[in-house]
Amino acid sequence: MQKLAFLKRVLLACVLQGQLGLVHEGRGAGYVYARPSFSENGCRATCEKIATSLSPASQVFYPGSQEFNADISHWANSSSYVSACSVEPGSLSDVGLILCEISSARVPFAVKGGGHITNPGFSSTPGVHISMSRFNDIVIHEDSETVEIGAGLTWTEVYKYLVPKGINVVGGRIDGVGVAGLTLGGGYSWKTNQYGLTVDTITEFELVLPDGEVKIVTEKDEDLWFALKGGFNNYGIVTKFTLKSHQQTEVWGAFLGFAEDVADVAQATFVKFLAQRHDHKAAQLGESVYSNGSVSLGITLFYDGPEPPKGLYDELLDLPTTSKTIFNGSFTNFILSQSSPTFKRVYFTGVPMLHYTEPVMKAFVNETKFWGERLSKYDKSVVVLYGAEPLEPDFLTHGEPSAYPPDRSLAVLPSGILYGWSDESADTYMADALRCSAASLVEAGIQDGQDLKNAAPYVNYALFGTPLEEMYGGHLGRLREIRMKYNPEDIMGLAGGWKF
Repeated sequence: MQKLAFLKRVLLACVLQGQLGLVHEGRGAGYVYARPSFSENGCRATCEKIATSLSPASQVFYPGSQEFNADISHWANSSSYVSACSVEPGSLSDVGLILCEISSARVPFAVKGGGHITNPGFSSTPGVHISMSRFNDIVIHEDSETVEIGAGLTWTEVYKYLVPKGINVVGGRIDGVGVAGLTLGGGYSWKTNQYGLTVDTITEFELVLPDGEVKIVTEKDEDLWFALKGGFNNYGIVTKFTLKSHQQTEVWGAFLGFAEDVADVAQATFVKFLAQRHDHKAAQLGESVYSNGSVSLGITLFYDGPEPPKGLYDELLDLPTTSKTIFNGSFTNFILSQSSPTFKRVYFTGVPMLHYTEPVMKAFVNETKFWGERLSKYDKSVVVLYGAEPLEPDFLTHGEPSAYPPDRSLAVLPSGILYGWSDESADTYMADALRCSAASLVEAGIQDGQDLKNAAPYVNYALFGTPLEEMYGGHLGRLREIRMKYNPEDIMGLAGGWKF
């Protein structure tokens, strides 16, 4: 009921603002995103103290250097702040030292892995920016069928190393996504139907606690084992993940594009296919996109093998398309073909669904057109994308209880919404529109007969300001207790993100 009450407040805010015009002044539907208060001099002094204390394995950089610019950069410029300094720790002891100096000075900081998060301040800061780029080792353990992966890597880098050796892990679906952020938030993959979320394949975390202690977290550590699987950076800095591995063959894929005038036929065929599929090596994504004044649809098909079974995708492949590309090759090259478009500014959010029916898919297209046309009045470069992310009903049975998702008996489909634009003055309008649209789609799901009152949005998609109770449900109390146990002075609260 709490979730539905929140959604009603958002929908009411949309109505009061005048959904068609978004007439208000700089305040977003009850949410204000604020940078943490800090002293610039205090941050600079902390940077200088860290710089004089680090071992040769690590280094501090300041504004104006190429290294600094690379450290603070993100996929979307809107996610970055200009920090007092960036620091690249190269050893566990130096990570501990940095945390101790930050704790002593009580200055804001950030921890960045791949930099793909779109919430401002979640992996960026005006204070001390910690780049994990030097934690970039990959170690294969053939005897245990596991792989150690450094927290500073992207999944593309991991695939480039593993796939030529015939090995793979459960990781990100598009090029450029960081290992750390995706994993600490749960992690959906092209292989989730087969193996579960990325967190379901973890065998070990290497964690530097806020007091500088290094701890290897395994299933024997009941609290942290639970909390790190979806609980982000509330408990320290994870420097390495050990994941189960599996054999990797070549894969098959298809990229289908459709004009808006065949949307109904394409959606009906897609929904029919989803109701019949049961091959866990198969995965799909459906998208509706507004760009340059028009709406188009896309369907991406994947099969974790050289060819899909005969007839599996025939009805979808026989649809009238504006474009059709068939892929056969390595898993790495398939990921590279899924490159994220480049935008100056991006916000993302998620809409939980239990099923994709024709009314729900039609609502996705309607929202795409509605908001694309209206937001383009503020920024003609705007691109809006609505994604349907179907999964097999049993995909959450591969793992055990974890911070996210809060209820594994409910197979929630994440459904992402992305808005990209150029003009910084439109930021507030974009955030408002995302919240309004997400609430409208949840309402469409409820009208479709779906019981969404306990359906948690995916924490890696959720827009800043989303209530913690909505994402973590009944797990939130336990996560706060664990935070008090391992982070009693709330050092990690000085960093951005979802804070317990």
